[in-house]
Amino acid sequence: MSEPKALQQRALRAIDERRDALFALSRAIHAKPELAFEEREAAIRLTEFLEGAGFSVERGYRGIETSYRGDAKGRGPGPTVAILQEYDALAEIGHACGHNLIAMIGIAASVGVRAVMDQLPGRVAAIGTPAEEGGGGKVALLRAGGFDDVDVAMMIHPTSGRSLAGRHSLASNRVMVEYRGRAAHAASQPDLGINALDGILQLFNNVNAMRQQLRPDARVHGIITSGGSAANVIPDYAAARFSIRALDRRYQQEVLRRFIACAEGAALATGTQLNVTVNENAGYENMVFSTPIAERWAHHMRAQGVQVFEARDEERVGSTDMGNVMQVLPAIHPYIAVSQDSIPGHSVAFREAVLSQEAHDNALAAAKALALTAIDVLVDPEVLRKARAEFEDRRAKGIVKGRT
Repeated sequence: MSEPKALQQRALRAIDERRDALFALSRAIHAKPELAFEEREAAIRLTEFLEGAGFSVERGYRGIETSYRGDAKGRGPGPTVAILQEYDALAEIGHACGHNLIAMIGIAASVGVRAVMDQLPGRVAAIGTPAEEGGGGKVALLRAGGFDDVDVAMMIHPTSGRSLAGRHSLASNRVMVEYRGRAAHAASQPDLGINALDGILQLFNNVNAMRQQLRPDARVHGIITSGGSAANVIPDYAAARFSIRALDRRYQQEVLRRFIACAEGAALATGTQLNVTVNENAGYENMVFSTPIAERWAHHMRAQGVQVFEARDEERVGSTDMGNVMQVLPAIHPYIAVSQDSIPGHSVAFREAVLSQEAHDNALAAAKALALTAIDVLVDPEVLRKARAEFEDRRAKGIVKGRT
């Protein structure tokens, strides 16, 4: 095996040699936003890039059309490190979460590790994980056994303001609520109708009352997706979508039960019929990142002169299906700042920020650190031993679930 420094330099050189192509890849994905499980063009671009770098690629991984897996074997037995890519966009505002950069970072890191696999034990797997924005692609892959042979998983997400070695996330469920009533003329025969929209409005009122007694980390938010078609017709159907979130799954499930009780109360009060659908594929667990591996990533970032901060308890967070992966194996999900200014995520401003040269330069530095972190896991058994020991301790304490 080559000296560690020589391995690192080879890996970084492989990334630098593809710098322009990687930036073009990111911008091409950004220019053609595709929604959950429809990311066909992005998947083609990403898998072709991996094949060009020498990966053996399986498309439609585990029966999911827009998923893929690219493998590169080392010179002998060892652990499997998965480097994940996301590439789906948001409805209406496109890549306002910066998944074009997530894809680029994951591909760049994978290519860097691939360049030195002839000197390493084990395997690197570049796994394309579609539909993070509500579709639960990683949840589907987990259920289909897509991570069964993986020892460690890693990816990086863009943010703004400060780069972070890791942070928490909210456990969540997406919920569809439907009320059915009876249509009638709203002016001449209102007494003959049952207003389904009243069920939705009463549900929002019940939720607003419930919020007063929720923990500060809980989130209940929703939109009305159907509320009638004419003002002079009492609507016989109305629907809304909600997200129910909290910092840990146990409390999140309690909030979900209380939310369903709010929906049932609204149906009783308005005389409507209720149907509640909880999307289990979009049931996201909270993240619990691997400290030993995150520390390696932060070390490699600081070696490049990039300041990295630790997570704070008051950090504002959302939800991700990477939490589901972290519940079953050691994994990391650092955040790289695309701008020193604070920019709201899921906004037009963030969508534009992830196109900037600053964002791409910072993302490439993060990808290099990720590649070096993956090499650390493959080269140094102590890194993986510490990660596994921490994970098993958390499982014993009920913080993570472990494999079932």
